[in-house]
Amino acid sequence: MHTVLVVVVGLGVLGLCLLAGHTLGGVSGMTRAALAFLLLWLLGAGINLLIGVRSAGYSVADELPVFLVVFAVPSLAAAALWWRLH
Repeated sequence: MHTVLVVVVGLGVLGLCLLAGHTLGGVSGMTRAALAFLLLWLLGAGINLLIGVRSAGYSVADELPVFLVVFAVPSLAAAALWWRLH
């Protein structure tokens, strides 16, 4: 359930990035925001991995598949939107 929640949060952050990009620069701002989201979400997913390893006691090998899902789903959505808008 936690993984699903983190993915939903990632999609929400993507939405906020796109809204900010649209507000600041229209469609070209949205394309830049989608790319900026990728770096921002890599950091967020990495923090989630770190919390899982340090606080929850999972090993990196246990957390790595979760990290890939948490990062990939919102990132693929961002990449698809970037491709569509670009």
